[in-house]
Amino acid sequence: MSEQKMFCWQCQETAGNKGCTVCGVCGKTADVAALQDELVYETKRLSQVTTALRKDGKPVDKDINHLVTVNLFITITNANFDADAIKAAIAKTKTMRSKLATKDTKSTKDMVGVLATTDEDIRSLRELITYGLKGLAAYSKHANALMQDDEDVDAFIQRALAATLDDSLSVNDLIALALETGKFGVAGMALLDKANTSAYGNPEITEVDIGVRANPGILISGHDLRDLEMLLEQTAGAGIDVYTHSEMLPSHYYPAFKKYPHFAGNYGNAWWKQKEEFEKFNGPILMTTNCVVPPAASYKDRLWTTGAAGFPGCRHIDGEYGEQKDFSALIEQAKKCPPPTGIESGKIVGGFAHEQVFALAGKVVEAVKSGAIRKFVVMAGCDGRHKSRDYYAEFAKALPKDVVILTAGCAKYKYNKLDLGDIGGIPRVLDAGQCNDSYSLALIALKLKEVFGLDDINKLPLAFNIAWYEQKAVIVLLALLYLGVKNIHLGPTLPAFLSSNVAKVLVENFGIAGIGSVDDDMKLLVG
Repeated sequence: MSEQKMFCWQCQETAGNKGCTVCGVCGKTADVAALQDELVYETKRLSQVTTALRKDGKPVDKDINHLVTVNLFITITNANFDADAIKAAIAKTKTMRSKLATKDTKSTKDMVGVLATTDEDIRSLRELITYGLKGLAAYSKHANALMQDDEDVDAFIQRALAATLDDSLSVNDLIALALETGKFGVAGMALLDKANTSAYGNPEITEVDIGVRANPGILISGHDLRDLEMLLEQTAGAGIDVYTHSEMLPSHYYPAFKKYPHFAGNYGNAWWKQKEEFEKFNGPILMTTNCVVPPAASYKDRLWTTGAAGFPGCRHIDGEYGEQKDFSALIEQAKKCPPPTGIESGKIVGGFAHEQVFALAGKVVEAVKSGAIRKFVVMAGCDGRHKSRDYYAEFAKALPKDVVILTAGCAKYKYNKLDLGDIGGIPRVLDAGQCNDSYSLALIALKLKEVFGLDDINKLPLAFNIAWYEQKAVIVLLALLYLGVKNIHLGPTLPAFLSSNVAKVLVENFGIAGIGSVDDDMKLLVG
């Protein structure tokens, strides 16, 4: 039996659906895992101090809020593998805490990380809350990059982080805190939605080219729209085309980005295929957030990181909130590279965020009333490597022709190129955008509830069959539970961090379930 060197179970692909103990399935080493645990712990200790300050009526500076959110983002799966960058974040956090603390609020534990909590159910709930907060912090960070802040959200993130160190809290206290995390998840997604739409307009129905052009290219991946905007500005007229990858695909739906003729299209598929696809892209790749897979030597010198992302040996582009980042070195590299090798051709359609769907509401309602649309299935979430995820492609293919898929996140790559047709001009795959745009799906559901005059969102012709992978999916799940959505099917496995008792609470109170066979789930969810 291998010696346990680490323990991490925060993502769906954790080893044996029990926990990574030697190295991460994601590629992080035991040393990096330990540093991430330390960073989370020090961020919780800082949050104890800021929460006490707020309780005394003292203000907490925005820079501290931003430090907390970036720290949590650094520890999300596939974001940062750079030990030196994480050490620097730990040192900065300790310094900030010692500046603020009038007295020591808690002595340093002998052990930090998941297994520091011995009670299985308390541990499970603390981790559920912490992972939800990591997802919420990621969304807050993107809003902050567009100079939008919500002090209430930041104060909650820090209060909840501090609460995960409070040994006086019971299982019931932590269950209530998990649902409150969902409440602030809705607020955090609303903040980001406002930040994105006020900066770039409301997403609209858009055809996105998935082929290539003849110019050298830069590929931008991740989620940060402000990074994309700066890159497009700095590459204008340079003879270089900019392509999106994976979760950056929905940026094509925003009106503001359509003014750039060199914004070429989307290249490739979900994050986990990047090794083969980045090899063929030929030009530099900019990773703006998580979804980094340890790069192959053949393109490592072309992989750049920025923001919370990092990988040892890859060049990192700095830039604080509100600052203009300098992408000139990356652009110079691109000029010397051959154009991307084409890996597919054609177009995909998206842009069905809340305002666009509200504009189609009359048409949608008529289609439901006439029976043309029998049901909507929300298939949002994440994609991943596991063969078991083929279930989602098979489920989409097996859906009757009168059922519409609502999606957001990279889970859509399992079915957004299948050409599932339309119903009276309404595409059968309605893509609202990135994982954080699951907020759009919630708003659409609430709007349909209002239009049909229903008193309960669960009475809609709507089923939830969601794929999860990392911690942003956790905050989406908690947000949906807070909104009262029941009977969500979650797969391809239920989270390893849910103890049997906590899972039982979710099953009994919210109807959370795993996935079965395509045929069985089709009967259950669609009828």
